[in-house]
Amino acid sequence: MKISEVAKIVNLPISTIRYYEKMGIITDEYILREENNYRNYDAEIIHHLGVVKNCLAVGFSINDIKSMISKNGISKEEQTRIIKAKIADIEAAQKNLEDSKQSLYDLLELDITCEDGFGKYS
Repeated sequence: MKISEVAKIVNLPISTIRYYEKMGIITDEYILREENNYRNYDAEIIHHLGVVKNCLAVGFSINDIKSMISKNGISKEEQTRIIKAKIADIEAAQKNLEDSKQSLYDLLELDITCEDGFGKYS
């Protein structure tokens, strides 16, 4: 599969796919070089890039992802620790959002009018 096909399927710019190659996010196992040195990607690259996109979406850094997918990277225990830490981060962010939402509901309960200026009572 050509890079343009991969880019279209996974909805990523070609430049991002090349960057992932350079960073080691896309490893040689997904790339075959043709005689003219063009890249030809294995179909499994689609799933791999989907996982990468999901990891980025939940807040993992490129370096975290690189470490987790590297064959000589981190241990399974370390991967588990990193994932659990990310889950804790997400749960903390959810709590902060819930607290912020409750604060806004509390403001509504105060029946503050904007006609006289925010926070001024009639």
